[in-house]
Amino acid sequence: MGQRSRAHLDTGLVAVTAPGRAVDDSGHAARYRHRVPALDVVVVSFPSAQILDVTGPLEVFSSATRLVSGAEYRTRVVSTSGGPVLASSGLSFGTTPLAEVGTPVDTLVVAGGRDTDEACADEELVGHVRRLAGGARRTTSVCSGAFVLAAAGLLDGRRATTHWAECGLLATAHPSVSVDGDAIYVRDGDVWTSAGVTAGIDLALALVADDHGARAASAVARHLVVYLRRSGGQAQFSTLLASQAAESDAVRELLAWLPDHLTADLTVPALARRVHLSERQFGRVFKAELGVTPTQHVEELRLDAACRLLETTSHAVERIARTCGFGVPETMNRAFRRRLNTTPGDHRRHFGHLARH
Repeated sequence: MGQRSRAHLDTGLVAVTAPGRAVDDSGHAARYRHRVPALDVVVVSFPSAQILDVTGPLEVFSSATRLVSGAEYRTRVVSTSGGPVLASSGLSFGTTPLAEVGTPVDTLVVAGGRDTDEACADEELVGHVRRLAGGARRTTSVCSGAFVLAAAGLLDGRRATTHWAECGLLATAHPSVSVDGDAIYVRDGDVWTSAGVTAGIDLALALVADDHGARAASAVARHLVVYLRRSGGQAQFSTLLASQAAESDAVRELLAWLPDHLTADLTVPALARRVHLSERQFGRVFKAELGVTPTQHVEELRLDAACRLLETTSHAVERIARTCGFGVPETMNRAFRRRLNTTPGDHRRHFGHLARH
């Protein structure tokens, strides 16, 4: 089975945290230059859990331990029973008992799953989550795991997100929580929540970046062949997938054409003429099929394109604004503030490390 030092084989899915290869400043493999105390990560699961909610973050933390100089995460998967847990996919995996986990822990991760209602009604599970969160440096959830955090009172007065299909229910069931239905993940102080399934990987990469910097998270993302940060909102409503969701041939063809013509005249009258509809009819059809107005969709496309260029190139902001159809930096800056609550400059400072590799 290869290197097995400190591998918790009895729990099945607990990640190996053995030192491996690290990444030096040039991106090449190197041995660890120094050691730091391991960060204790506890992943809480329950019957019918979504397996990717568990394994996605585990792979990120395990990869960071192997690849990033000075990083070491010690991970445990736990449940109230402490025995095998049958995931919603039919895969069974081992866990350790929640009651055996002492405090403090560094990072608490609560997975989601099909039977979250039962998990929220499990007083023992919710009580342990509340107990561990009280001594954790940060508390997080993946997908519908946010409901468990809410049941424990950990989201009261905070911003949070969950799977797009459950955002309305979370807002209704817990009115004291400010639910962001479009975010991939939300950080509110020491509490982090993420959207559905694969968003747990986005969340874990953000946690690695918070611990060890953006370059470290980038090395892990490249190793796992995933985006370090998705530019848009929840993937289920991604502008890149919108053309596949449209029913009208005319709208679908327009959506496929738009990303390559961001500097064209993309006003509603111009787009309506392109699909041979009146402005009123075009606006109505577009909103019915995509859930957003044509103007909103165009702005999302331009923002997505601008984010990618800010992250992966050293082009001047003025050039990016022109390339993405904003015209001038001031227009792009207003769009960033309105839609992303940031500025192009701040976005590049946080996520523009890819351009330096």
